[in-house]
Amino acid sequence: MSQELTQQWLAEIQTLRQQMGQLQSDRDAAWESADKWRQLYNTEAEQRRTDAQMSQVAIAELKAEIQKLKGIEDATLPDSSTATAIQAEIEQLKSPEELQPKLIAVMKERDRLLQALKTEQDNHAQTRNNLTTALGDAIDSLTRERAAAEGESGR
Repeated sequence: MSQELTQQWLAEIQTLRQQMGQLQSDRDAAWESADKWRQLYNTEAEQRRTDAQMSQVAIAELKAEIQKLKGIEDATLPDSSTATAIQAEIEQLKSPEELQPKLIAVMKERDRLLQALKTEQDNHAQTRNNLTTALGDAIDSLTRERAAAEGESGR
C-alpha cells in the first residue's frame, strides 16, 4: 500500500508540476500581452500629444490670422509703455480746469473718428447698392438678349 500511496503522490506531484508549468506559461503570455498593450498605449499617447501640440500651434496661428483680419494687430493695441505714458500725463494735471482742455480734445477726436467711420459705412452701403443695381441691370440685359436670341432662332 505504501508503494501505491507513493505512486499517487508522485502522480500528484507530476500533475502539480504540469499545472505549475502551464500557469507559468500563461503568466509569461499575459506579461507579453501586457507589454504589447503598454507599447501600443505609449505609442498612441505620444501620437495624441503630438496631435495636441500641432493643434495648439494651428489654433495659435488661426487666432493670429483672425486678429490680423480684424485689423487688430499687436502694434495697434496699447502696450504697457503707452498706458504708462497716459497715466503719467494724467498725474501731471493738478485740477479739473487742467483736465478740461484734454477731455475736450479727446472728445473732439472721438467725434471726428466716429464721423469718419459713419462716412466710410455710408460709402460702403452706397457702393454695395450701386453694385447690386449694376448686377441687376446686367442680369436683365442678359435675359433680354437671350430672349431675343431665342426668338430669332425660333423663327
